[in-house]
Amino acid sequence: MVEGVEKVQSRVSDTPFSYNQTPSRYHSNQSINDRHYDVIDRSHKDKLDSPQRILFVTTEITDFVKVGGLGDVSSALPRALAAHHDVRVLIPAYRDMIESEHEIITVGHLPAFAGLPACDVGRITCDDGLIIYVLLCPELYERAGTPYGTGSSGYGDGQDEGWQDNDIRFARLSRAAADIALGKANLDWQPQLLHLNDWACGLAPAYLHWDGQGQPIPSVFTIHNLAYQGVFDASRLDALGIPNEAFNIDGVEYYGELSFMKAGIVYASKVTTVSATYAQEITTPKFGCGLDGLLRCKAEQGRLSGIPNGIDDSWDPRTDSHLVQAFSSNDWRGKRANADYVRRHFGLTPSQGPLFAVISRMVHQKGLDLTIEAAKAIVHAGGQIVFMGCGEHHVEEALRRLAVRFPGAITAYIGFDEYQARSLFAGSDFLLMPSRFEPCGLSQMYAQRFGSLPIAHRTGGLADTIEDGVTGFLFDDMQFGSYMHAIQRAFAVYKSTDLFNAMRGAAMTGRYHWKQSIVPYSKLYLQALEQAGNEATLTR
Repeated sequence: MVEGVEKVQSRVSDTPFSYNQTPSRYHSNQSINDRHYDVIDRSHKDKLDSPQRILFVTTEITDFVKVGGLGDVSSALPRALAAHHDVRVLIPAYRDMIESEHEIITVGHLPAFAGLPACDVGRITCDDGLIIYVLLCPELYERAGTPYGTGSSGYGDGQDEGWQDNDIRFARLSRAAADIALGKANLDWQPQLLHLNDWACGLAPAYLHWDGQGQPIPSVFTIHNLAYQGVFDASRLDALGIPNEAFNIDGVEYYGELSFMKAGIVYASKVTTVSATYAQEITTPKFGCGLDGLLRCKAEQGRLSGIPNGIDDSWDPRTDSHLVQAFSSNDWRGKRANADYVRRHFGLTPSQGPLFAVISRMVHQKGLDLTIEAAKAIVHAGGQIVFMGCGEHHVEEALRRLAVRFPGAITAYIGFDEYQARSLFAGSDFLLMPSRFEPCGLSQMYAQRFGSLPIAHRTGGLADTIEDGVTGFLFDDMQFGSYMHAIQRAFAVYKSTDLFNAMRGAAMTGRYHWKQSIVPYSKLYLQALEQAGNEATLTR
């Protein structure tokens, strides 16, 4: 621990969860087991070293389209895994992809299925060799807006201005993934395993289950945010090609409706989420969004685990070409130069006080109401704040009003610019991140790598990646007083140059590399493949 800063002991938060706490219909009192992946069974080492063919299915990839952290993960994780496996990505061919300079070669075709239209499969080969299969279906994917809808606040499953046909759009993606795994796309490559991400890919393992033709194709389903579940009317079963017998408590039925998220959890070989703490949290009614009982059952079966996200090596203040000046924990001059740039670029007045950053989707989950409430005290204490992000319109408007109220001290940039975000991480002293829940979070890792100390709620991946009093500041409940106490601690540390630099140095040397995730995922893939092999033997 860094001397002079109180280190708060972890305790269970009693913050009320903001979503409906419907009583679970699955019954189990067993909590999730701790799962450690750093020790490899020697008998499995040779198998772990052998490459597997993996199709990584997603709705975002930063190379082309990004709404949230899923885009970063989908760009970085397949590339990290490619050092050991044959990993390829499948994603819808959105307008930005079609209009990009990348050549798209048509390599396959998929026929219509139920109410899902026929489509072609294209291939993009990135400069670094990563192969991305794109689902070519103009009537479904070539639209203005985000991958999910016309708005920017979320993931288009009824909690955003989602496209009315999102069930068809993402069932088409899931069915394509299943068909590619079954060899129906006539590609020159066939995966051994599907790695599926979030609700939009949730029907893929279900389609494999219903139409596997005796081929037990394993799948890993990763929950990036359980709050977005892809819930649709039960009348859509026929259009999506879902058999009526699957609409029950042990299938896709979710309180009288159809849930893509639940389908992924029920039918996937393995279920993961993006931090160990979040994997435990979602087995509780408080964070389980009505699926906690099912997730507890998966945990008991050894089929639920938490594998943390990482950040790629481009996030390095010593080498990042987007910064006005490089810096390191041994030379802080560049940090000050980046702070000066941020103040000029975002219209803040010159100041010797601390610079706070908020880089986030502007949604209720992120706790921006607490930061808006704290803004006056921060400014009066000599601090400045730059907000960057977009989302719910009422939050955006509240931030605009705040910037008008405190000109020169607060700026609200509605939108996202990665280059300016990097400058903001590099120039800021503190990152404000009071998320109500946070499955993993990437911003706190980017901030620490760039010497900006996060001030965050002790939940999910924030609890796993921030060491209170060492690399940042954590508070234990979503109350204004607790948040302000953490901010006051940050101000106190800022006044002590030696202590502040010691904490920044500790934060910058943290291990957040994707390399640490390769072994856990490789082990999980192997377990899923062996499980599928055993099931195939039993059915012969």
